[in-house]
Amino acid sequence: MNKKIKVVVAGQPNVGKSTILNTISNAKLHTGNFSGVTVDKTVVEIKKSDYDIKMVDLPGIYSLNAYTPEEQVAKNYLFDKEYDVIVNIVDANILSRNLIFTLQLLDMQKKMILIVNMIDEVEGKGGSIDKNRLEILLGIPVILTSAKEHRGVDEIVETIIQTYEKQKQKNKIYYNERIELRIEKLASILKKSPHFKDINYARFVAIRLLDRDENTYKTIHDLPIFIEVHDVLEKMYRKLETEFDEESTSDILSNERAAISYNLQRETLKIPEIKESFSEKVDNILIHPIFGLPIFLFFMWALFQLTFQLGNIPMNWIDIAFSSTANYLSEILPQGSFNSLLTEGIIPAVGAVVMFLPNILILFFGINLLEQTGYMARAAYLMDGFLKRFGLQGKAFVPLVSGFGCTVPAYMAARTLKNPKDRIITMLVLGFMSCGARLPIYVLVIAAFFANHNPGNVLFAIYIGGAVLGLIVAKILRTVLFKGEPEPFVMEIPPYRFPSVKSLFMDLWIKTRMFLKKAGTFIALAAMVVWFLSTYPHHPKIVQSYEKKIELATTKVQKDKLNDEMSAKLLGESYIGTIGKTINPVFKPLGFDWRMTVSVIAGLAAKEVVVSTMGTLYAVGNHGNNTGLIKKMQQNISFRAAIALVIIIMIYSPCLAAMSTFYAEVPQWAWRTFYTIYPNVVAWILAFFAYKALGLLGY
Repeated sequence: MNKKIKVVVAGQPNVGKSTILNTISNAKLHTGNFSGVTVDKTVVEIKKSDYDIKMVDLPGIYSLNAYTPEEQVAKNYLFDKEYDVIVNIVDANILSRNLIFTLQLLDMQKKMILIVNMIDEVEGKGGSIDKNRLEILLGIPVILTSAKEHRGVDEIVETIIQTYEKQKQKNKIYYNERIELRIEKLASILKKSPHFKDINYARFVAIRLLDRDENTYKTIHDLPIFIEVHDVLEKMYRKLETEFDEESTSDILSNERAAISYNLQRETLKIPEIKESFSEKVDNILIHPIFGLPIFLFFMWALFQLTFQLGNIPMNWIDIAFSSTANYLSEILPQGSFNSLLTEGIIPAVGAVVMFLPNILILFFGINLLEQTGYMARAAYLMDGFLKRFGLQGKAFVPLVSGFGCTVPAYMAARTLKNPKDRIITMLVLGFMSCGARLPIYVLVIAAFFANHNPGNVLFAIYIGGAVLGLIVAKILRTVLFKGEPEPFVMEIPPYRFPSVKSLFMDLWIKTRMFLKKAGTFIALAAMVVWFLSTYPHHPKIVQSYEKKIELATTKVQKDKLNDEMSAKLLGESYIGTIGKTINPVFKPLGFDWRMTVSVIAGLAAKEVVVSTMGTLYAVGNHGNNTGLIKKMQQNISFRAAIALVIIIMIYSPCLAAMSTFYAEVPQWAWRTFYTIYPNVVAWILAFFAYKALGLLGY
């Protein structure tokens, strides 16, 4: 029987945990530059000689004083699960900062290995780390690695086995004498309970109590020694806070660990003085207090220009391909309901959405590129001061930008905001960041009404307009419902790195596959429903009446016009026409006809459905192709009604998937109800004012 070793891999975000495990075992783990990439523990199994090693990769965690759900997952595993060895991975570039968490892990008195990763970047600056000295000071094995260059990685498994087989060495890290006296006193009280016979465990619990760890406090709450511990602990809090002139003993311990880790770095890290690194030179420009924001806006403007200009080229090809397919099948298939469903329902609806895939992929590619290079994290830092004026925290920038891609992961990204008020405000305004699913609607409206007015600029204005409106709403929410200042901004700034071409295109492929799957299933199903509701019930009298008129028509133009009139009449008398006319009084003040109303309501299921529904309801006689739909929109929708439509799409409730995610993330029914109602009310009011204002201006 092979010996089984269970290893837990822990470290702060962006230190390369997933990359190292990937290098060791060839496991395919996702890596990235933002914290929260590894959102749950991942298990990797390795066989070496007579050992079966199971390595559990935990989410990135800055401290055992956990704030985010990801950190809580890591903390709970470290505290509650059984394992043999801790592998702590740190970034050599920010050794002192990472060692603060290392010191907390050492408090646990477990067998432990320290892996100092990205040593190649330190050496590239002419520096070095004294591995032997660091081992002596910490009392644990240290491995210097470069996952990128596969240096030192082969030592890890062998060192795990050696550490497992050896007796644990005595802890060499101690705090200030006044703190140690309190730790020893608390540990002696804890030892009175049979739960704390292990002196090392008693010491660790004493440290966590002084660190004001609520979970640890709850652990001892029901024990007979609780009253004695509680009384002693309260006195210790007051005395230590007075002696160190700090507001909390947690701050005292944090300062102690910071001082120890700084001294450890000074003793072991040797790096020559560099006047100014490459990253600093670039940062002097990109995050300049005056020019930084305009530069960021320029990047976003350029991205939207590319999204529209480059995306339009293949969009026309896709449009022609779907239209030709629909026309061809319409001619060769037997006439009837199936022919109509396929060529007038499913194919035009799916095609109306798929043709916007190039635009969406260009937008996703640009955002991914900014993330992988490390610029997006700097943009968050840059935006901190600006966002605070609107009651948002700088870290909210990450989920807000993610919202331009998809609102679902944006809601999940808001977990990184530890303050509940900051998190809920951010989630309540995320809907104002136009997701990729709204892009086809914007492109369609722009093509119909702004084709000669620099479409890229119009698209940029729509996205920025939604973001600005979201900031205004955030300010109102902070002033009225969430009084108080947002939490201070703390975020890891990764170094600039060349993006992985493989990773960029793999991410695009995943998004393409998901989009096409959605188009081929959900949107096709929605198209079938819309086709059924718009085709039935049959009205033979209307058909017979128009067929007589068509027979008497002498020109093709007259016949096409009569055919369109007949189709429009049949739509108006169909189930969907009846539904639209019933709901339309709510939207009539915005200049909407019943077709627009039905399309907008259908968009609550998925925003892409708005385009496919409009294609079915408006582009009658043209198989829903893009050119025909644009012409029909120009004929049936006024300019100011089109602006009202854009405002509605920009603001009203996101898709069902996003709403479900919000409900899962926010358990309070009061906020769920508010979230469900308020964006739709705001959307209607602003669309109404825009419609009326444009009317007064003569549009």
